[in-house]
Amino acid sequence: MTKLKLILGGALAAGILASAPVMAWNEGGGEKDEATKIYETFKKKTPEELAKIRKDGIAVYEICSACHLTEGWGSKDGTFPQISGQPATVIIKQLADIRAKNRDNPTMYPFALPKEIKNAAPEVGGGPYAIAAVARYIENIPMNPDPGVGAGTDLEHGAKLYKDNCVKCHGENGEGHKTKFFPLIQGQHYKYLLRQFEWIRDGKRRNANPDMIKQINGFTEKDMKAVVDYVSRMKPASDKVAKSKDWLNPDYD
Repeated sequence: MTKLKLILGGALAAGILASAPVMAWNEGGGEKDEATKIYETFKKKTPEELAKIRKDGIAVYEICSACHLTEGWGSKDGTFPQISGQPATVIIKQLADIRAKNRDNPTMYPFALPKEIKNAAPEVGGGPYAIAAVARYIENIPMNPDPGVGAGTDLEHGAKLYKDNCVKCHGENGEGHKTKFFPLIQGQHYKYLLRQFEWIRDGKRRNANPDMIKQINGFTEKDMKAVVDYVSRMKPASDKVAKSKDWLNPDYD
């Protein structure tokens, strides 16, 4: 993927998405439901069938790796999030929302289109199965042991805000909720979390949970930075994390 293609594609998508209708944050139907049902069938597959699904996921993820890196770790500067280790249900929802123009992401939109995926991985196709296969692959990539964090100067305040406002949906340690599509936020880059939090608070992320918008509506800049800094320091389970910050994904040698 060239930078020129990414920029031009993003500019085109921005114009398309600007006129997209606002939809319910978790409206049923469409590719989200289709891909989720396909993903659920993976639980009954044989080892041989799972190996094929994994191979298909690798083929599709190569498109994603242009921004998220082959390790799925994104960037500490917050430009791209860490997606490795994220529950497949969350990945499926976000991909489906972007493709349905229910989440504005003009940079990613051109690469998430069925025709783009089909061109890159013709053996997989670009439909709901491709979404399910790549989501399964992403959730099993080891997470970054060294994500970007904040200044660490107001963590006590951040901890209290998290306990009072965030635990119900995101869990005690930012583990999220798979079946309710609440994302895993532990180990996410501080600057990415900060941007998304601000967009949700200010109504700029159209597929945000309306309950969260109401919950954080009164947060000040100080509050926002404190709670996001606290969240960025939450540690995923050890079996979900790469053993070294120098780990490289062997699937793309």
